[in-house]
Amino acid sequence: MELWIPLTIGAAFFQNIRSALQKHLSGKLSTLGAAYVRFLYALPIALIYLSGLAAYTQAPLPDTNPQFLLYALLGGICQILFTVFLLWLFSFRNFAVGTTLSKLETIMVAIFGLLLLGDTLTSAVVIAIAVSALGLIVLSVGQSKLSVANALTGLGQKSTLIGLGCAAWLGLSVVLFRAAALSLQHDQFLIAAAFTLFIVLVIQTLVMGISLALRDFEEFRKVFIYWRPACLVGISGGVASIGWFSAFTLQNASYVRALGQIELVFTFIVTLFWFREKVGRAEVLGIALIMGSIIILLLGG
Repeated sequence: MELWIPLTIGAAFFQNIRSALQKHLSGKLSTLGAAYVRFLYALPIALIYLSGLAAYTQAPLPDTNPQFLLYALLGGICQILFTVFLLWLFSFRNFAVGTTLSKLETIMVAIFGLLLLGDTLTSAVVIAIAVSALGLIVLSVGQSKLSVANALTGLGQKSTLIGLGCAAWLGLSVVLFRAAALSLQHDQFLIAAAFTLFIVLVIQTLVMGISLALRDFEEFRKVFIYWRPACLVGISGGVASIGWFSAFTLQNASYVRALGQIELVFTFIVTLFWFREKVGRAEVLGIALIMGSIIILLLGG
């Protein structure tokens, strides 16, 4: 088994944990505050990991270059913009169609990967991404109880463009993170990935922290008041990011994000067997399509 596969599955698993932990902060912090803790409290984890890795391997840290800094800065900002657009999307009364289209990140990753890095895909991977995208749409439609009539009407709404913007910002950030790590041209891929993650988190912590403090200082203060639950979010999110960045450095980002949809399978299992919540036929079909896309990816990719 190629190393990027267990790294991606592990990243998806810990991201699922991070998402669950973030929900517990919903009553204490605003959506923006809960989003900020994923950067702030993941930063120490990234620093400890990078320091430990450098000490263990005795490998020197990479030399930064203008290209790397540009990719890291743009990637970090794109991920923040994804968060901002998602919050903007939720402010609309009818955001179901936009939310559905925001799930098309894997397609955006494939497009931006081709345009920026020249990453090409095999026919099997193209089919896997298409099946995965269809599964995400079906799953989202099932969760939002969206009818065909409402879906067609929603295509002309402003929230639809914002949903596509969410997918574009997230997809672009993934490709830029991969570009940043590769631009270091370091012999140790783990060091390159860990260094990229640390620099990106520094940028995101500063940019989003300053923005939040200026916009709502009371919310910024709460981020530190509720540091105990926020730390758990940071630890799980930091471990997930380590897996994502390592996998991005090893493999085409489209492959990684397509396999990363297994996170939704984890969520489905927890919902069904842990919380014992009822799921509809559309949700079951959506998960089945996503699982089918992962099988196609692993066997044919």
